[in-house]
Amino acid sequence: MKDKETWFPAKENGLGWGKPTTWQGWLVLSLYLFVLCLISILVDPKEALMTWAFWVACNTLVLILICYLKGEPPSWKWKPIEKEKRKWFK
Repeated sequence: MKDKETWFPAKENGLGWGKPTTWQGWLVLSLYLFVLCLISILVDPKEALMTWAFWVACNTLVLILICYLKGEPPSWKWKPIEKEKRKWFK
C-alpha cells in the first residue's frame, strides 16, 4: 500500500503548514483564493461586513480542514535561523 501523499508539509519554524508540494495542494490553494475573491465581489464588506466575514471564515475553515486531512500533522517547531539566512538583501 502506498503511503499517504502529503499536499501540505509542516512548517519548518512555528505552527501550521507551508507551501503546497503537489499539484492538488496548489489547486486547493488557488481555489481558496478564487473563492475569496468571489466572496469579496458578491458581498461588499463596506455594506455587509458580518455576512462577508462569515463567508470568509467558512472558506478559511474549509482550507484548514483540507490542510489538516491532507497535510503533515501540525506541531510547534522552533529552530534557530542562521545569521546569513536572516538577511533580506545580500
